[in-house]
Amino acid sequence: MPTIAVDAMGGDQGPDAVVKGVAQVSLETDIESLLVGDEARIQAVLEGVPYNPEHIAILACRDAIGMAETPREAVKRRDTSLVVGVRAVADGRAAAMVSAGNTGACVLACAQHFRLVPGVRRAALASVYPRQTEYAGQDPLALLLDVGATVRCEASELVQFALMGNAYARRISKVPSPRIGLLNMGTEDGKGGDVLAEAHRRLRDLPGIHFVGNLEGNDLVRGKADVIVCEGLLGNVALKLLEGVSEVLADVTRSAADSRFAWRLGIRLLAGGIERLQALTDYRQYGGAPILGFRELFLKCHGRSTASAVANAVKVAAKAVRDRVPDEVADAVATVR
Repeated sequence: MPTIAVDAMGGDQGPDAVVKGVAQVSLETDIESLLVGDEARIQAVLEGVPYNPEHIAILACRDAIGMAETPREAVKRRDTSLVVGVRAVADGRAAAMVSAGNTGACVLACAQHFRLVPGVRRAALASVYPRQTEYAGQDPLALLLDVGATVRCEASELVQFALMGNAYARRISKVPSPRIGLLNMGTEDGKGGDVLAEAHRRLRDLPGIHFVGNLEGNDLVRGKADVIVCEGLLGNVALKLLEGVSEVLADVTRSAADSRFAWRLGIRLLAGGIERLQALTDYRQYGGAPILGFRELFLKCHGRSTASAVANAVKVAAKAVRDRVPDEVADAVATVR
């Protein structure tokens, strides 16, 4: 089984939730985990939960990157749990890295220590998110990329994002022919300016992918596409909007329950539907999503990931290693050089 390096100190709930998630993985699988961070704090959490010590090792370091730190300055410190873990993957000590830490620092650390897949111009930060499904067996999670590694892109880079997302969905979601959509301001071919129109033309004419055309914002929560491609600025805004819907729904439900008896009664009657809607929009439970375009693997978790989300991310990372996702990405990109 592959060894997965895990940034024990990253995220809003590290090291507690992170270490508990790795402990859970050690009991359920044969995956080897390398916890990177403050050894005393890691060991203190482990002593409070059941775990299999044969599947967990600790790579000690003194420092950690805070969620609010400036990424470019933070990654200059070489003894942080994030940077030490990324170097462990680059040096071959681990096969992949998982972190719930500072997103910008994660991207920059990968850019500094990992190798781009030949032909890839820019790596892309992807995000999995829950959506409605349109047919039995469709993956309830869609893949959106880029969501923050870039700001603006050229058409050729959007095409590469589509190829990388297509390769990842085929391997991880086991979708033989993922449906690819281009996020835009309208469904017409020429919408969105020259870059998006050119990207649409290239994707439409590209053999080997199932391109379903332009998608509008309201299509994000539907099952029309399995992989949605966009520039990082737009993707980040869209993702944060979807996350905000979950938070507002929870706030409104709590406020209504506190206000009037009739509302509390109504909420009880609708409890099942509300729970399903909250589950559909709760990003903390869905593990991690990849930074695609490097020869090495990195999965980024939500900053507020629970132990279960971290455990899911570690399992997905191990699956991506076993299924040789970087090789699949390299083969896909090579077809359009």
